[in-house]
Amino acid sequence: MDFFAQLPIMSTYALHLGASYMLSGLIVGAYSFSNMFSNIVSGQFVDRLGPKKVLTFGFLLNGMILILYSVVHTPTMLLWTRLAHGISAGLLVPAAFTFISIMNQGNKKGKAMALSGAAVGIAAIVGPAFGGAVTKLIGAEWVFRIIGIGMIVSSLFSSFILPNRKKERLTNARSNVFQDYIILFKKRGLVFAYVGALSLMFSQGILAYMLPIKVENLHLGSHISGMLMSVFGIVAILLFLLPTNKIFDRYKNEYLMIFGMALIALAQISLSFASNLNLLFFIMGCYGAGFAMLFPSISALISLHSASDERGKAYGLFYGFFSLGSFAGSSLTGAFSMTPAEGFRTAAFLLLVVSISIILFLKRKSQEKI
Repeated sequence: MDFFAQLPIMSTYALHLGASYMLSGLIVGAYSFSNMFSNIVSGQFVDRLGPKKVLTFGFLLNGMILILYSVVHTPTMLLWTRLAHGISAGLLVPAAFTFISIMNQGNKKGKAMALSGAAVGIAAIVGPAFGGAVTKLIGAEWVFRIIGIGMIVSSLFSSFILPNRKKERLTNARSNVFQDYIILFKKRGLVFAYVGALSLMFSQGILAYMLPIKVENLHLGSHISGMLMSVFGIVAILLFLLPTNKIFDRYKNEYLMIFGMALIALAQISLSFASNLNLLFFIMGCYGAGFAMLFPSISALISLHSASDERGKAYGLFYGFFSLGSFAGSSLTGAFSMTPAEGFRTAAFLLLVVSISIILFLKRKSQEKI
């Protein structure tokens, strides 16, 4: 809810505080920039202190920073708050998933991870609609205040209810960390996954920045941005849960990845031209379908092409590229003062170039085998 509720309002919130298009793009992307480093560093605190302490402190700090959003009155203050928010949020995710892993050993782990994924999916649907609706009714400041208070309450629950467990230390940790990461980049499947993650979130960063501006330019109201974001999430989750999910076992992940990128690129191009509300809803549904094809396929590539003793590092890099892509997407389009149409077409161009490059690479490899 913290992240998704801000998607439809952050760029316009920055503009209303007097930020330029360039600065507002940096503000939107600043969260992902600082969050990228925070996720990596916070894992060390989780190992040293245990997930409960980090989770409790992360909730409290994140709640305080969210409330701070509601009192800033200059773009510069908003930028610094956004950077601090990325750092505090980076404490939560490693601690939460480490706690789930420790508390659900054996046969229960898969179910627990599925439930955590469902929680994220619900937030992706409810969050944008909540952010847009609250902004429409009582102002954007109350979006930050309500979620911030919820975070502080969650900190109290974590402190008193959750048992204190420390993550088991690895006894076979390697000494040359840099060399371990270099090895990961030598595996073709992992490189595909990292390029896919970077491209997906570059597109997502542009969408988060440009869609609210596009909607505002069409005089449709900020709550429409939230509804459009929610449609994208609903379609993606339906494709995960319905019998359509059998395609993930039937077709190669590389092909599903290419198809998902192409579908998202088509949706981005269509967004650059669309001016009708019904058409916008249809396009966001197509975007959600592309996301549903792309995200599981690149996630599966990580699992398939990494050994058990390097999977943590592989997934760490994976989410690092996620944050980097989101930051680059919103920041670069803001830096070049692109219009929404130009931003959407830039995202589509990148996705199409990556898709074609992967197709040519796979074709060349298949010819070499022959």
